[in-house]
Amino acid sequence: MSDKIYNVLFLCSANSARSIIAEVILNQIGKGRFQAYSAGSMPRGEVHPMTLQVLQGQGYDVSALRSKSWDEFARPDAPQMDFVFTVCDQTAGEVCPVWLGQPLTAHWGVADPVKVEGSEQRRRDAFSLTQNQLLNRLRLFTSLPLAKLDRLAIQHEIDRIGQTPAEG
Repeated sequence: MSDKIYNVLFLCSANSARSIIAEVILNQIGKGRFQAYSAGSMPRGEVHPMTLQVLQGQGYDVSALRSKSWDEFARPDAPQMDFVFTVCDQTAGEVCPVWLGQPLTAHWGVADPVKVEGSEQRRRDAFSLTQNQLLNRLRLFTSLPLAKLDRLAIQHEIDRIGQTPAEG
């Protein structure tokens, strides 16, 4: 079971910043153990330009990124998710589609960097902080011995990670 690749879906309302950042980071640090996706309940239709700048600045490949609806992942032909994480409070409170395969779910809320106003540097810093917060949580997640834990133990751990202070 250790060869299993876990499908993970990150959700936020616009799918233009937080969920996109989480998708990119997990696909990079997941070392082939995870396939990450992202979507939004009300997708913006494009990835926020600052999201792309910050990720590119850290060396991440952003060429295939796009803002998409969570409906894409509720279709019968969609990848079956093992985990679904909400990263914004708005989406956590919404009625989500029914996900195939009964994935484990948790809320890992982080502040929306898109809402930060001010200078370009201040906005860039907000996006960098979001990236660091998600990176910290994803490092904890990828270190879990998933193949050795039962569903209840995994649920406890992913809930605990979501309650971890999102420090940069």
